[in-house]
Amino acid sequence: MSKPLNILFITADQWRGECLSALGHMVRTPNLDALAREGVLFRNHYANAVPCGPSRASLHTGMYLQNHRSGTNGTPLDARHTNWAKEARAAGYDPVLFGYTDTSIDPRGVDADDPWLRTYEGPLPGIRPIVMMGDRPKAWVDWLKAQNIPVPDDIRHAYAHRGSGPDYEDGAAVPKPLAYAADKDDTAFLTDRCIEYIRAANDPFVMHLSILRPHPPFMAPEPYNAMYAPPDVPGFSRLKTPEEESTQHPWLSHQLTRRMFRAPADEKKLRRLKAVYYGLMSEVDAALGRVFATLKEKGVWDSTLIVFTSDHGEQMGDHWLLGKCGYFDASYHIPLIVRDPRAVADASRGAVIGRFTENVDIMPTMLEALDLEIPVQCDGRSLYPFLRGDSDPPRWRSEAHWEFDFRDPADDRAEKRLDLTLHQCTMNIVRSARYKYVHFAKLPPLFFDLERDPGEFVDRSCDPDYLPLVLEYAQKLLSWRMNHDEQTLTHIALTDDGPVERRAPRV
Repeated sequence: MSKPLNILFITADQWRGECLSALGHMVRTPNLDALAREGVLFRNHYANAVPCGPSRASLHTGMYLQNHRSGTNGTPLDARHTNWAKEARAAGYDPVLFGYTDTSIDPRGVDADDPWLRTYEGPLPGIRPIVMMGDRPKAWVDWLKAQNIPVPDDIRHAYAHRGSGPDYEDGAAVPKPLAYAADKDDTAFLTDRCIEYIRAANDPFVMHLSILRPHPPFMAPEPYNAMYAPPDVPGFSRLKTPEEESTQHPWLSHQLTRRMFRAPADEKKLRRLKAVYYGLMSEVDAALGRVFATLKEKGVWDSTLIVFTSDHGEQMGDHWLLGKCGYFDASYHIPLIVRDPRAVADASRGAVIGRFTENVDIMPTMLEALDLEIPVQCDGRSLYPFLRGDSDPPRWRSEAHWEFDFRDPADDRAEKRLDLTLHQCTMNIVRSARYKYVHFAKLPPLFFDLERDPGEFVDRSCDPDYLPLVLEYAQKLLSWRMNHDEQTLTHIALTDDGPVERRAPRV
């Protein structure tokens, strides 16, 4: 008799989609490359929102932002929505968490003094936290203290704790390392706790391993701080100055005035950040190699579905931006590898899929793997056609879609600078293999010909030669939104004979 299926769902935070050595990038990711050889690598996979909270809301509920409406870090996720953990728990599984889900809980129905109302980093409903991390990594810091390892007074600074002395841009030979050894930092701590759980777990287990890195602060322990030399990393896709860049669009002009999102002018420093960013990826890959080895040692490697992805990408100096924001591919293109060990996926092993996939597809995929019904709320589709060997399933999407809600209830600078209301601080994007259309609620649109302009520098929205395409893509975007309006009860009609239900695919 075959073993029941386990699920290991892995997210690494802020990982750009091209950064896998399996795709020819300089970042060395041998363990993820090996996973891809046994599974399927989706090379055109996209997040549906940024930053972390909205993106993970889509990832965990299978819903587009327009439907779950958790638009910013801190916007509550409506308690009526289900998610993959709730569905798995209802079926008798015990979904557990190592890390964080950045879920802002619904304040309705909870006590006013509930501590989760004072952070956007609550746990996903339905999941059982084993180790909670996040902005205040108490579990890790307590573990360090128990070993008499010094930590900052403010535990939020533990992720960035380094010794004295110059950094690379100030004359050091390599980027300054994190103060903690590689077997003591946050990635190692979380990975070790995950490994302990796997060794003790009884089948079947459903686990979410949510690793912070390569998310900032861009500081890595030795040897990962020096794994990539800053002069050797690729350059930056940008115009000569931020001022020149800002002429593309009023929103971009505003964003480049915000210090936390503007890349440093010192190229040595920016190259140091990118080199360490890559080093953190290689550290995560090594940590995952240890997890994979544990699955094999325990004898459950061939009974564990593994999903690896990210919540969003990172601008890393492109267009003079840092972080994740706006409409550029660098913020939304992310990796996805899925390995199903069962015979159902034998025909797809080692495949690299070029069709557009999105984070809303993850929940339906995991639920199908567990033979559970996919809720009507899900805007995404299961990826199992690809896993079964069909590289071109019927009616699959021909574009990727995402949304960025840049409202901030605590800061009205964007509204004042751009003459918007709070509710007009939003944009929607549709991106095909060649074209990208960006629609704003009130600001001018953007249109890019990615074949002629892969860097997204030339707006063609007012170019007469492109006007028919601009109209076509505006209509595509409108049709996409109409097709994915919230539909939880729309397939039900109350009749003389009682409720009649007829489910149908979204497309």
